[in-house]
Parts: sequence; structure tokens; C-alpha cells
Amino acid sequence: MRVLIAISFALTTSLLGQTPAPAISSGKHPFTFEDMMKLKRVGAPVPSPDGLWVVFDAEDVDLEANVKISHLWIVPAQGGESRRLNPTPNHEERPRFSPDGKRLIWTSKATDPTQIWMCDFDTNAGGLIGQPHQLTNISTGAEGAIWSPDGKNIVFVSAVYPDCKDDPCNKQRDDELKNSKVKAKTFTRLFYRHWNAFTEFKRSHLFVVSADATADRNTDSQSVRPAELNSAESDKTQTAESISAGRTGQSPVFRQPRDLTPGDHDVPPFHLGGQDMYAISPDGQEVAYTSNINEVEATSTNNEIFIVPMAGGAAKKISTSPGNDSTPLYSPDGKYIAWRSQARAGFEADKWRLFVQDRQSGKTRDLTEKFDRSVGSYTWTITPAPYDKPIRPIIFSAEDHGEAPLFYNDVEGDEPPIRYGGLHADDLIFAKSSAEIGSLYFANMSIQAPNEIWRMDFPSPKGKVGSEPVTHMNDALLSQIDMQPLESFTFKGANNDDVQGLMVKPPGFDPAKKYPLKFLIHGGPQGAWGNSWTYRWNAELFAAPSSPQSVGRESVERKSGTSPDGSTESSPTKANSSLANGATDGYVVVMINFHGSTGYGQKFTDSISGDWGGKPYVDLTKGLDYVEKTYPFIDKNREAALGASYGGYMANWLLGHTDRFKCIVSHDGIFNTESGYGTTEELWFPEWEFKGPPWKQRELYRKFSPHLFAEKFKTPTLVIHGQNDYRLDVSEGFQLFSTLQRLKVPSKMLYFPDEGHWVLKPQNSQLWYKTVNDWVDQWCGK
Repeated sequence: MRVLIAISFALTTSLLGQTPAPAISSGKHPFTFEDMMKLKRVGAPVPSPDGLWVVFDAEDVDLEANVKISHLWIVPAQGGESRRLNPTPNHEERPRFSPDGKRLIWTSKATDPTQIWMCDFDTNAGGLIGQPHQLTNISTGAEGAIWSPDGKNIVFVSAVYPDCKDDPCNKQRDDELKNSKVKAKTFTRLFYRHWNAFTEFKRSHLFVVSADATADRNTDSQSVRPAELNSAESDKTQTAESISAGRTGQSPVFRQPRDLTPGDHDVPPFHLGGQDMYAISPDGQEVAYTSNINEVEATSTNNEIFIVPMAGGAAKKISTSPGNDSTPLYSPDGKYIAWRSQARAGFEADKWRLFVQDRQSGKTRDLTEKFDRSVGSYTWTITPAPYDKPIRPIIFSAEDHGEAPLFYNDVEGDEPPIRYGGLHADDLIFAKSSAEIGSLYFANMSIQAPNEIWRMDFPSPKGKVGSEPVTHMNDALLSQIDMQPLESFTFKGANNDDVQGLMVKPPGFDPAKKYPLKFLIHGGPQGAWGNSWTYRWNAELFAAPSSPQSVGRESVERKSGTSPDGSTESSPTKANSSLANGATDGYVVVMINFHGSTGYGQKFTDSISGDWGGKPYVDLTKGLDYVEKTYPFIDKNREAALGASYGGYMANWLLGHTDRFKCIVSHDGIFNTESGYGTTEELWFPEWEFKGPPWKQRELYRKFSPHLFAEKFKTPTLVIHGQNDYRLDVSEGFQLFSTLQRLKVPSKMLYFPDEGHWVLKPQNSQLWYKTVNDWVDQWCGK
């Protein structure tokens, strides 16, 4: 079996060879922000159980209206034309097929708050039958719905007040908060705010409802009841049998949404997308979920895996790691449950291992003990015919040198995972296509194209090897754009270690010309640049010439001085057009995956902790030295450094340690490490990175704090920050800008009162790109 699978996985392509460089032709133009906003943002694949169809959501951007809206789409599983599945103006996302494929649920914003909707599905025609109907009507909203494998129940997520016992209580509390003229808040514990919002101390809980339920607030058919059947406060008539449509021992069917995870803990915990953090057993009797029950969540990454009966009752913890355990998933035959696990407490960038537990014996095994990469998205597969051995393969993705290839592993085998490269894969899901074959569906992207849905047959039919796209949502638009492929280089960095750098050349690249450089610094700090797409820091857009709206616009070189109103903001000295200063030829974009980056082994990732301004700074300077020496088309006199999050920190660090850049862009970066500690929400992060709180590690905090090197600041700097950034508080940006102004360093600040750590609103994003690119054009012009 492994021989055949190995053949199936043998075809690999290189990072740089996946997408050929587009030919320069009169029909193509450089990439623009407006082009990027026209791209459809394809979501995760959802194959139908019969293997005929794939549904997915795709988000459109209306730049003029300043909104993003998601719609449901469908495409034949073997590829073909994609079409809208439910042509309504409503925002709809996260479709999920019933196990028999005859019904479909999704999350809809047709109401406020969002609710779960359902409709019958025609498996032959690939369309909805009749009118969709609303399944839930809970006042706190419903999202994240999944089917029980027996098709009887649906589990969904809603954020509720943990001390409320029913939906009217939650509604009353929300209404009081909304209508009160007093907006003051009182805190008695940490995590009073998180990421970009105040928590109000509500908790995400899992609820279960019958798949046959109908939303009707007037008859109170959607009231909320906790699932603690053994509690003294529970309704004594609520037994497992009374809430079930069948006999005891069968999967219960709920006519009302019931709280499966009551209590003062989030289920699931806060996360920024990715694989579901909960799952239902194949027999529909049990729910596995992720939760952090530590007393002080702000200092803990100790998520655990719990299981609870679908009928309600006490939860049981099945994980034991002091680090993060997450994303449980049952094997199709129900024998095993798998999850991702981190070993070290308090370290969010520890290696993600893949654990598998025998549900009967409780024995747990680490499938990736000898695999030095972090497991990303994963899925169970099935044993294909005609093999009689009951193998249980798992396929997962993992970052590796700028890619995210697929890896195959047998639960009961001892061999290392088999690699299938040339991909940047995510959102993996396996579906059985016939008695003898199944298909793996996944989202795949590159630096030249956003996500599309791809398929790989498993095992590959005779004469057919590899994976291929199923959707082509953006092909037509991208075919009109001149983009350059990603190129890789390696140099000797800190400790004489090999360090990878990546490069994107401008459209219409001419090696005989000299080009200015944009030097991008990634965040994390345990992150990485790669052959992947992003809408927020898009390398192809940074490489493109100034957009047409900027060409001919008056720009200026600046010098420090006093403006007419008496402020110390920079003042103009001479005017140029963008065309005249040479910036419209485009930029070479260089990205360095310095020590601390992911995808190069855990030792490499670990090496940044406690050394923020050390080895990473050496890698960046040596990487820049390397490209200046190696590539004669780079104009070393016109270089700009740009970074966000940790990249913003490093931009601030560069300010006090080098003057080789013409200008700097610092977005959401730490300026003062000690104040940064006191204003962030996830305290485990600085306590790991700086080996403790400031009062215990004062020397280390001060050693790598950019604000203590302010007397050396000279480089013109654009500061960007969002008011709702609670990961790195806006005060860090204000401190940096105030310091630059006081020192009379040419500077500007772009402040977003309605954005968090990321700039997400379409017109805000447009302003962000224009401001950043104009700033670099201004200082890197000829």
C-alpha cells in the first residue's frame, strides 16, 4: 500500500516552478489595488457525500460601498464552471452538507445577528430545492455549524453570558448593554479585551439542535437550556431519553438548542480561523471540543481536548500536554481521535505535533515525533479498495521552506511522513468518490494567485498523477496582469546558518535597469514569507509601479524643520512627480526568513525568543548585504524597510541601529517593550519571548527596547497604528511618532480609529497602500 501511495505522492514541483513567469505582452498590465479588490476570495472546499459536487463560499469586495460580502458557490467535483448556488444579496458563508447529501446548511447574515439556515439539495442537478428556511433564532446569534454524522443533529457556536440559564436572559443583558447611556466598564480580571474587542465577559459555547427544528421565537422553540442533566438546577424532566427521538442508546435528537458546554470558559477558545476546534463522533453520540480552563487565561496557552456526551452530562478531559491541544477529529471508523498538540506551556509557536488516541484503550501516540515541522490543517482518509489491511492514513499540510506541502502518514505505521511538494495547501478535507477511490480537496495558493480549490485523487488512478485545480474563479482577471514569480536565494546568516530569502521583481523587469528596493519584514515573530497570497502585505502589489492615480501627482522630498503652524512635522523642499522620480518603474521586493521563522525546524524557530534584536537583525543585515552584492539591478541607494507587528518592532529597531535605508514604514510595532507588556492582552506572549514579566527580566526588556536608542533615530519614518489593536496597543505608535517629531526626524502617522491589528475595511486598505507606497516613492525616488 505504501508503495502505491508513494508513487501517488512522488510528483513534486519546486517552490519557484509551480507557476511560470507571465510573458510580457501588450495585453497585460501591472497589478493594481483595484485589481486586487476585484479578486474573489475563495473559501474552504465542502465536497458532497456522493463525490459529485463541491460547494464553497467566495467573498466579493465592493470598494465603493466599503463592504465585503460572501456568497455560496458550487462547482462539479471533477472541475468545470463554478456558479452561484443561492443568488440572494445576503451575506452567506460556511456551507455544510448533511451526511446523505440531501440538505445543506450555512451561516447567513439575512438577520442580525447571524443565524443558521437550511435548504434541501438536488444531488443530480447540483442545486437547492425550494426556499431556504431559518434553523436557529437564538438572540446571541449562531455560527460554525456542523452536522452529526447520523444527520440528526446540528452543533453550532454562540457567545452567551455564562451565568444566564436561557435565551431571554442573554437577550435582556445584551439589550441593557446596548441601550444604556452609561458606557463605563468595570473589570475584575484579565482578558477584559482581546484582539480587537472588549469581551464583555461573554463566553463561546457549543449548542446542539435537531436538524428538523424550525426557528420560531413566538413559540419559544429556540429557548436555551444548559446540558448539565445531573445538576440540581436542571429540569428534572430533561433526561437523555426525553430529549431524544429514539430509545436510550440511540443518538439523541434535540428539538431546542441546548448548551452542551455550560460554564465560564470559551468553547472553542478565540482563534483566527483555521480548522474547527470541535468535532462529532461517527455514531453521533459524542462531541469533542477545545477549551482552556486555566484560572488566568491571559497567561496560559493550555487549551485542552474534552469529550462530552451529545445527550449532555459531565465533560471528560482526554489530553495531558501542558501546552496547546486543539482541533480534534475522529477517524471515519470511530476507533481513533486525533488532535494537534504543543508540548511547552506558554509558547504559542511551539511545534504542532499530531496526536492520535485509541478511544477504547486511551493510548495516545505522537505520529510526528521524528518530523521536525509543525502540522497545519489535517484530515483522515479511508482505506481504498482492494486493500484488506485496515490502515488509517492521515494527510496534513506543514510549512517547509516557504511552501506548505502535503504529507501522508499511516496511523499504524512507523515510517516518516511522505512529502508531496509544490503546493501551499490548507483547509484539507477528504471525500469518498466511489468504492475504490476518494479525493482530497484543499485550498491552494501562490504568490501570484489567491486561493483556489484543488483536488488530488487518492490513490491516483492509473496514468494520472498529481493534483489539479477544481475552481478557476480568478483566472480571467489574473491572465491580464503582469506578475513576476517568486525567486529564492540562500545566504549565510547569524551563527553562519543557512537563511532563506525570497525576491519578487517588478513587472516588465529589465536586468539592465536599476530598481529601488522594498525590504519587507514579517511579523509573528514566528512567521514566514512564502509562496503564498496575502491581501494585506502583497509582494506583487509592492513590486508594481506606482498606481495610475499617483502618476503625475505632486510629491516631495522632505527634510526636518518647523512647519508654518509651528509643529515639527517634515516640510517640503522640492517637488517631483512620481514618474520623474523613477518609482513608476516598480520595485524589487526582498523578504528574509530570519532566525525565528517557521518552516525550517523548531530549533530555528525557537532561536528568536529572548533575542529579538540579535540574530534576526544580523540575518536581515546580512541578507541585504547579499542581495546588494549579488544582484546588480538593485539600487542600494534607494532602499526602504517596511514591517508590521514584529516587523514593526524590527523597523523601530532598525531606526536606532542603521541609517542605510532611505525611509522606514513601521506598522503596529512595539516601541517600548515594558509598556508593550502592560498594554497587551495575551501576556503569555511577552512572558515567553522575554523570559518573564518586566519586573523579573528588566535587563532583557531594556536590552531590546527600541525606545532606548532614540538618540540615533535619523531615518524618515511612516508610523501606522489602529485604535482597536489590543495585541500591540495604539500607544506604542503614538510614543514612536511623538519621539520622531520631538527629534525632528521627518515623519508621518497614519491612524485608523476603526481598525485593529490588521487593516481590513476596503477603503481603509486602499488608503493604507496609497500612503505606504507614496511614502516610499517620496524617499526612494531619484
